[in-house]
Amino acid sequence: MRAPSPSSIGLAASCLVAIGGCVSSPPPPVAAPTEAVATPEVPIAPEAKPESDETRALPSACATTGASKLCVPPPAFTKRLCGGSFPTATLHLFRKDSPFTRGWVTRTVEAWNASGGAASNEKLELDEEVVVVVHRAAEAGAMVVSGASGGYDVLRWDGSCATLMAEELTLRRPPSQKAAKVAWKSLEDPAQEAMLADAKVAAAVSDRRKECKGATMGDVSLKCVKADQKLARVLVDYVRQGGAIPPAKKLP
Repeated sequence: MRAPSPSSIGLAASCLVAIGGCVSSPPPPVAAPTEAVATPEVPIAPEAKPESDETRALPSACATTGASKLCVPPPAFTKRLCGGSFPTATLHLFRKDSPFTRGWVTRTVEAWNASGGAASNEKLELDEEVVVVVHRAAEAGAMVVSGASGGYDVLRWDGSCATLMAEELTLRRPPSQKAAKVAWKSLEDPAQEAMLADAKVAAAVSDRRKECKGATMGDVSLKCVKADQKLARVLVDYVRQGGAIPPAKKLP
């Protein structure tokens, strides 16, 4: 029988040492399982939603106006009003029960809007009725011309805003009032339906359709022009006399 070689004896010894070390070493401790701790839910504030027509409302009270003693809408509302076009909401602001200060134009003047919104192409006429929405007091130390004390932004019957000097507006009602033209087709459907229940409005709308045959711009007959002007006057009279108007869907 052949004796084992020295290299074989060394290899066997190494294996025994390795095995003995593995057996004699205790296993690593195992951590005891821990109970899961519920994390409290943190309430998350809802995201702020942009203001929509449904959350807005026409103002029904005067904003603070200082020493001017004029009843004007809140500045934020006025900014939106004069920066857009809200024909049906405008009619509500001209109603008999509207608290806002009325004014009348003292001379024919060009329409311009210092608030930055679009202005009408039609001039403001003498004795035109408007609603005062901003009163700009004269600056301290400024030269006063013809008793002027600042100026005004006003709302016209057609839904546009205009800026007037103080001497271009009076708060004294004239014997005969005028109004910027109210465009029938610009009014919301519910408002039109309510107005058509009035015999005078229905007749004026029918006459305009007959004479204008659907035309809204371009060359039209003189009869169409007169029928259109008559309809605008009838609409203004309807509102001034307290005719019913549903709440406007599009609000400033």
